[in-house]
Amino acid sequence: MDLFDYMREDKMEKESPLASRLRPRTLDEIVGQQHILGRDKMLYRAIKADKLSSIILYGPPGTGKTTIAKVIANTTSAAFTQINATVAGKKDMEQVVQEAKDRMGMYGKRTILFVDEIHRFNKGQQDYLLPFVEDGTLILIGATTENPYFEVNGALISRSVIFELKPLSAEDIGVLIRRAVYDTERGMGSYGAEISDDAVDFLADMSGGDARMALNAVELGVLTTEPSADGKIHITVDVASECIQRRVMRYDKNGDNHYDTISAFIKSMRGSDPDAAIYYLARMLYAGEEPAFIARRIMICASEDVGNADPQALQVAVAASQAVERLGMPEARITLAQAAAYVACAPKSNAAIMAIDEAMALVRSTQAAPVPPYLQDAHYGGAAKLGHGIGYKYAHDYPNHYVRQQYLPDAFKDQKFYHMGDLGYEKEMKEHMRRIRGDESDEE
Repeated sequence: MDLFDYMREDKMEKESPLASRLRPRTLDEIVGQQHILGRDKMLYRAIKADKLSSIILYGPPGTGKTTIAKVIANTTSAAFTQINATVAGKKDMEQVVQEAKDRMGMYGKRTILFVDEIHRFNKGQQDYLLPFVEDGTLILIGATTENPYFEVNGALISRSVIFELKPLSAEDIGVLIRRAVYDTERGMGSYGAEISDDAVDFLADMSGGDARMALNAVELGVLTTEPSADGKIHITVDVASECIQRRVMRYDKNGDNHYDTISAFIKSMRGSDPDAAIYYLARMLYAGEEPAFIARRIMICASEDVGNADPQALQVAVAASQAVERLGMPEARITLAQAAAYVACAPKSNAAIMAIDEAMALVRSTQAAPVPPYLQDAHYGGAAKLGHGIGYKYAHDYPNHYVRQQYLPDAFKDQKFYHMGDLGYEKEMKEHMRRIRGDESDEE
């Protein structure tokens, strides 16, 4: 690098966004992620010892995936190459592989390949990398915001160590905010800005664990706020709120946050916690989830987890689904909240899903058993000659509209599928069945 190249890179660094300028250069500068980067953790030790094997860094935006890769680039003796899966083609990959082979053959030097957004590679592109990762030509560092177990080939995963990065805590974000405001070398310290503790707390909370979002807000605040009479730029809560208009919500309709949030919503209804159910409902609606999708999940929960303990739960859920179609947002939020709260507070029974799953398992694992002849259709000429329908007992001709009769095929005549609980209306159903069955009451 000559003097002009150095000056050009220095200028580019000074003009780059604050979040980029503040990117840590060493492991000790990294804030957060102590569950994988603590001094006693494997990843920290591997980077320090320059003994890294292939890894995949998985986590939300702004949590440090690229930062960790850059730190590795700064500390390793291996050659470091970076490509972005959103724009890299086959020729780019072939060039990287050829250079890595030449480097290993001529100098015995390893090559680390950092693939940002690795989930954007299709199966063929991921398969192309596999043999070179396997034979050590490349040490792969993949970064992804999507669950790698869904988006990355199993063969690559089996040859890599997965590290999940968590959203940064408010305290971690606060450290970075103050560093950004007061650091005179790479931060905004030369502007003479000051930020109040309340503004730090506000930005740390509103950024939702995304360091980049918080730093972008700080940069915008410093660059657009006029100095006060004392000559200093004061970043207050009001200024901060103007710079970060909407709370960051981790929610991708095709990604982990979608499935995690809907899972928590359903489990909250199942667990009879209406407050949690309403909270997760609000998160989904805020993030733009389709109300019709939420309504479908409420209907499923009404059958799967409430069932006949309160049959009205399904009626409420179905009515809510129909109302959502007619109302649209924002009014549909009220209907969804009503239905979710009802299902959450209703007595619970999973007898219906347990019964049908047990019956389907039996059907899958056995041959179809003959229907007892007296239950077979008799509404056609010649049925009697075949013995179909003969001997059938019509329940309404007997007291309590019940008569003891075998309905299951002979092979499964003693099989029980539906086991009623002792909550809500299901308890009444159970007692009714005991009354009409008489001496069969012990079966339940």
